[in-house]
Amino acid sequence: MNKTSYENLTRGIFRENPTFVMLLGMCPTLGVTTSALNGLGMGLATLFVLLLSNCAISAVKSIIPDKIRIPCFILIAATFVTVVDLLISAYFPTLHATLGIFIPLIVVNCLILGRAEAFASKNNVFQSALDALGMGIGFSLALTLLGLIREVLGNGSAFGWKFVSEDAETMMLFIMPPGAFLALAGLIIIINQLRKDKK
Repeated sequence: MNKTSYENLTRGIFRENPTFVMLLGMCPTLGVTTSALNGLGMGLATLFVLLLSNCAISAVKSIIPDKIRIPCFILIAATFVTVVDLLISAYFPTLHATLGIFIPLIVVNCLILGRAEAFASKNNVFQSALDALGMGIGFSLALTLLGLIREVLGNGSAFGWKFVSEDAETMMLFIMPPGAFLALAGLIIIINQLRKDKK
């Protein structure tokens, strides 16, 4: 793998993480990360859509008229969102019920459209796939980490495994909407400090 390919793959994991650095996809980030499993499920669903839509957009970019490229990108993404929605509904009904409306909303996630416009529409299929994998993995890791922190602090469990007694007092704030903002803000501060130290 050459240097450009390696950079395209790793860019989204840390250096340009969609959640912690570019602040894309905040609606699902704040809405579904009440547990690590929810964050992981949403992240993987988004990765699936991002990977397939990036590849498809890169493959057909030369035949899409410039004036209608955004509606075409949305239509391509919507196709893959429908596929992932039906797959999660069939094989993971509990996760589907938990994620609810956030699965169909992947189609308008700024991460999907942003990568389509900024990268897939200008690069070949292989490089677009690498970019999608990197951004999707970064997004999945961010949502899982945020969900894990909120679950540990707010529920005393990790990935559904309870490690405190039922009557133990936990910080319920962290599994409520304000807790999402607090946990995300703390992670953004830490990640950006680490990025600054690496420069």
